[in-house]
Amino acid sequence: MNDMKEKIINEIKKIYDPEIPVNIFELGLIYKIDVIDNKKVIIEMTLTSPNCPVAESLPNSVKENILNIVGIEDVDLKLVW
Repeated sequence: MNDMKEKIINEIKKIYDPEIPVNIFELGLIYKIDVIDNKKVIIEMTLTSPNCPVAESLPNSVKENILNIVGIEDVDLKLVW
């Protein structure tokens, strides 16, 4: 695993599902992380349920945390079921 992907995973691990005291990475909500030229990140993730109370804020938190990494310019996040 490259250094940038590790940084991304570390940022994602800071985000916890509000109903379960487990971070969303270890919970298995992140399906795919692709890094393009260490600048763009493509994420595929899901939520714990379609009626998840944080359905709007959780993906935004993922994007914001990843954009805090030096060098990352864009995050394309796809919500999949």
